[in-house]
Amino acid sequence: MTVEAFAPAKINLTLHVTGQRDDGYHLLDSLVVFVDVGDVITVEKADETRLMVTGPMARGVPTDNSNLVVQAANLLGVKAQITLEKNLPSAAGIGGGSSDAAATLRALAALYDMPLPSPQAVMSLGADVPVCMGSGLLRMRGVGEQVDQLGVGADWPMILINPRVAVSTPSVFKALPCKDNSEMPVGLPDWLDWNASATWLASLRNDLESPAISVQPVISDVLGALRISEGCMFARMSGSGATCFGLYNSVRVRDRALSQLRQNHPHWWAAATRQYT
Repeated sequence: MTVEAFAPAKINLTLHVTGQRDDGYHLLDSLVVFVDVGDVITVEKADETRLMVTGPMARGVPTDNSNLVVQAANLLGVKAQITLEKNLPSAAGIGGGSSDAAATLRALAALYDMPLPSPQAVMSLGADVPVCMGSGLLRMRGVGEQVDQLGVGADWPMILINPRVAVSTPSVFKALPCKDNSEMPVGLPDWLDWNASATWLASLRNDLESPAISVQPVISDVLGALRISEGCMFARMSGSGATCFGLYNSVRVRDRALSQLRQNHPHWWAAATRQYT
């Protein structure tokens, strides 16, 4: 018996850094959605846990205990043969490793007919893992342990672009000049009104965007290319980068913009996507 689970890319529509604890962990306030491009986890029972990585982004991905997928199996206390089909770039600000870990937990829990661990338990795998256990539109606060479900959000046609550079999250936080910024407002827009919700998102921030650009200036080029592309309503960097996203007013316009972006920047990783629910 094998069980398969999808590990969708996580997009931070907003990311406000609101403080830093005495232990060094940063406090965040972030609006998160998941999209329908991602990695795939397949598991089957085995005498020992082994990880095999395949897919277009497999190169350089560790298969030992440093991989969160293996750590997720260890957390559940089970053994499995795990295959990770890696389709997302690594160190890209879209929660790839955390989403892989969450998908592994879901798959192994189904395989062994056991309950999923608590959010507090999965925090040991990383601050993004609790939110990656959810779906739809989510608000993530604290160091990642506070996750609130906010409905389904808006199903914008979207483009993701990564310029194929890895970004060190600690380096980005180190470059952040102010670590005590304002939280997001309480009220949310009408997600069915795409123009109003795009305007609302534009009034908020990703506090890590400017620091990430200082670490990898090509991120500014990606944002510029998205913002001038046909039909782009809004563009921002996700997480600590370097992946950026653009929201579009129709699938047809998005696909035309993607074709032009790929023609202009053939070495960038680019994907057309929509919200995954």
